[in-house]
Amino acid sequence: MDNAGSTALAVVLVVLIIFVIIVLVRSVRIVPQARAGVVERLGKYQRTLNPGLTILIPFVDRLLPLLDLREQVVSFPPQPVITEDNLVVSIDTVVYFQVTDARAATYEIANYIQAVEQLTTTTLRNVVGGLNLEEALTSRDQINGQLRGVLDEATGRWGIRVSRVELKAIDPPHSIQDSMEKQMRAERDRRAAILTAEGTKQSAILTAEGQRQAAILKAEGEAKAAILKADGESQAIQKVFDAIHKGNPDQKLLAYQYLQTLPKLAEGTSNKLWIIPSEVGEALKGIGSALGGTNPDPAAVGGLFDETAARTPEP
Repeated sequence: MDNAGSTALAVVLVVLIIFVIIVLVRSVRIVPQARAGVVERLGKYQRTLNPGLTILIPFVDRLLPLLDLREQVVSFPPQPVITEDNLVVSIDTVVYFQVTDARAATYEIANYIQAVEQLTTTTLRNVVGGLNLEEALTSRDQINGQLRGVLDEATGRWGIRVSRVELKAIDPPHSIQDSMEKQMRAERDRRAAILTAEGTKQSAILTAEGQRQAAILKAEGEAKAAILKADGESQAIQKVFDAIHKGNPDQKLLAYQYLQTLPKLAEGTSNKLWIIPSEVGEALKGIGSALGGTNPDPAAVGGLFDETAARTPEP
């Protein structure tokens, strides 16, 4: 009888210990950082648990699943949207939101992630439906701002704050994509042709300007060279003139030099006929006076020049 009583007592103690452990486990809760928990007492909202250690009343208080208070990122699958010009585009959206009120997120909405997705889809169709394809492709910032404003206002009573909405991709129909690619290719070809023409034009302008400057410089160089040459010849003549006057030549020497210069008139190949100047007789008279005082025969002089002309080759 004593053994049976001891066994029963041991069983009771074991059951009591297990019960105490269960009570302790259900009473003590540790809420991690950036988490929040909602406590119901007898099925009614009692309080919201903050991060840290807390004690619950066993079998009276019930802790609902913890909520993540960090900012969450949800990417929704592509949604078909009809634009104002009746084109169907596929749009991917990304929503950044954060739970700010655990009680409202628990009791005001059954599934806040699904609710945000559906609200995003309907709002996106309303916003993009008033834009044509080109506006939808180029007005992402405007669409993002309108979506964020509508979502933040609607989800505020759910204890959720929408911080950002981004359009990840806007995919028009394949036929429209082909047309857009052709249009962009044609635009690039047009710009390339314009740039090529502008380059050719600038090259021609620069080439013509260079040639003009070269011609101007060449003309200026030739003019300066002619001026310098003329100045040199003028100085040479002036020096010769001064030297002659300084030497005080007489008439005999001048006549002799004059006769020596005449044959040079016939040295050119194009000289077929040349005329004897009238001053030749005076020069001969001067030479005759110098040699003996006799005047040379003009016929002889004419014969001399005729012989010189005969020896002059024709071209």
